[in-house]
Amino acid sequence: MTTVTTTSAQTSGGSTTIADGVVAKIAGIATRDVPGVHDLGSSAGRAIGALRDRINQTDLTQGIAVEVGETQVAVDVTLVAEYPMSLQQVADDVRTAVTDAIESYVGREVTEVNVTITDVHIPSVDDADDATPVAK
Repeated sequence: MTTVTTTSAQTSGGSTTIADGVVAKIAGIATRDVPGVHDLGSSAGRAIGALRDRINQTDLTQGIAVEVGETQVAVDVTLVAEYPMSLQQVADDVRTAVTDAIESYVGREVTEVNVTITDVHIPSVDDADDATPVAK
């Protein structure tokens, strides 16, 4: 869940305001790009997300919560990992990706990225069959 507050930075040429939702979206995009991340959010959030995906309204902030201060950001990520990936490696890679993205795009220091893995996705035989084209 994200907040709707914004943060501003004052410079000699004016101010820059970045909404918390923008920071959460950047963290969500970075997390989705990490190998071993199957999905984001809790089971209820993923169910709602699946419905949104069907109508082309994907929520890139699903499973992401941020606290944005004047110069620092804290992020909480809830995700489902792919089996048989090392869960600790997935969590470490998420921390690195989120930190790099926020520091690069938002220009704020990331104080912490807390990762909660709520489930492990085990690809079924059907998933493998659907991913492999059938030769004709």
